Amino acid sequence: MKNSLPLSLHIPEPKVRPGQEPDFSGVKVPPAGAMPRPEIDVDPSSIHELAYGLVRVLDDEGKAVGSWNPKLEPQVLRDGLRAMMLTRAYDDRLYKVQRQGKISFYIKCRGEEAVAVAQAAALAHEDMCFPTYRQQGLLIARGYPLFDMMCQIYSNAADPLKGRQLPSMYSSKAYGFFSISGNLGTQFSQAVGWAMASAYKGDDRIAAAWIGDGATAEADFHHALTFASVYRAPVILNIVNNQWAISSFQGIAGGERTTFAARALGYGLPGLRVDGNDFLAVHAATTWAAERARANLGSTVIELFTYRAEAHSTSDDPGRYRPATEASSWPLGDPIERLKRHLIAIGEWSDEQQTALQAEVDEQVRVTQREAEAQGLLSEGSAPPIREMFAEVYEDMPWHLREQLQSVEG
Repeated sequence: MKNSLPLSLHIPEPKVRPGQEPDFSGVKVPPAGAMPRPEIDVDPSSIHELAYGLVRVLDDEGKAVGSWNPKLEPQVLRDGLRAMMLTRAYDDRLYKVQRQGKISFYIKCRGEEAVAVAQAAALAHEDMCFPTYRQQGLLIARGYPLFDMMCQIYSNAADPLKGRQLPSMYSSKAYGFFSISGNLGTQFSQAVGWAMASAYKGDDRIAAAWIGDGATAEADFHHALTFASVYRAPVILNIVNNQWAISSFQGIAGGERTTFAARALGYGLPGLRVDGNDFLAVHAATTWAAERARANLGSTVIELFTYRAEAHSTSDDPGRYRPATEASSWPLGDPIERLKRHLIAIGEWSDEQQTALQAEVDEQVRVTQREAEAQGLLSEGSAPPIREMFAEVYEDMPWHLREQLQSVEG
């Protein structure tokens, strides 16, 4: 039989393009506090609404409302605000450094600071994180030295990774930060495997992984969810839906049809869709998922609904594929401003303190930059010895690498 109508192929297209007015009318923002917080031992099949709604705690006046309110101590909130502001100040400074030609490449996380910082606050320091290149806030919130981060980007003699990684692709076992891979999606499978090993050994550490909305279309994503579900791996699988995967909008990865959190349901896992610009909501959802993992109840998928406010990287021009003012129109606002407003609303902060803190983090970044640049730049000054290229890869260096090392050292 022949079709009565000719077949047509649907090609997802963003609603607006450069030169047009931003339009977020399709983004449904439920009232803060509207979503229920279940017990951690809930059957995932009974909480489908959490994969389609939006867990929110902070309302428009900066008040924390609803059952997901984590009721954090004011000092935790102030520490979170500082870490987010320091992350943004660091990003802004390194972006300028790249534009000055001192480094080759940089990736900012502006607008997404609450994702990494709030989740770092909710996890234990010993838990292992498998991030992408936009979770530098994890290291900053955990107290990793800015100096080491900058030296890694400069690939100078003080680079803790000895020039072996691309800029912005940090690694620190001591701070629970697994080596970043430029091959998007791999960290999900790695995190599940690490979590399975932790459970198999009877350890008490859990894992957390991050992936972008675009990379959910990669096979690694589905492999990870299969193993996480089958073996009840103690891992939190985070999908950072910042609306754009390089120059492709999230509809290309399936975001037009349903939420990314809903993908958990087919694997029998709980899926939470969370306001990624709400520090308290991110903290609460991560705490819930962590408690579930620690109780041997298995994995949780969290979709962090946010917006990439700037370019994908310094190699990208977002003005070529979206309206220039789209970021300022994002209906969930700015994570730093929202947490600041909450602290002021509960009487634990002021505009004067905010101004002073901004000056403090700006100065900290400036001073650290001078110290790091004194160690050398990518194109000039001291660099890691060339023999480091061959070290710490194999326990026993194979013959062909020994020959290569001898040839470069003369």
